Amino acid sequence: MSAVREGLPEGRYGRSADERADRKLKIVGSVLGVGLLAVVGWIGWDYVAGQTVSAEVIKFQVVSDTEVKVHLEVRKEASIAGVCTLSSQNKEHGEVGRADFTFAQKDTRVDEVVSLKTTGRAAVIELVGCRPAAAKR
Repeated sequence: MSAVREGLPEGRYGRSADERADRKLKIVGSVLGVGLLAVVGWIGWDYVAGQTVSAEVIKFQVVSDTEVKVHLEVRKEASIAGVCTLSSQNKEHGEVGRADFTFAQKDTRVDEVVSLKTTGRAAVIELVGCRPAAAKR
């Protein structure tokens, strides 16, 4: 009986094509992974650093069919004025009011109740967004 060899002798003919391909894939994968992390980090930093004015609707009260009182908490840099846009919708999700409110106080945190006029009875209040007063939409 003779023994049958199944593969090449170890180390005799250098690296196989599979080993070279594996090494290249590891290098390419590492470079792409680092690049993806850098892009995600940059987008996250830009989003967080770019938020100079932000707000939160604390509560709202429907006063009548044409008015809603909205309690806002606005956070901004003390040196800038902020503008926040509020929208109100009725039960059928139709918009019944929209307005911009300016906060020019020299504070970094402003708690204020604003009055939003509506064309019908509001059921929902939405904070559309906030921006520095000088920024155009």
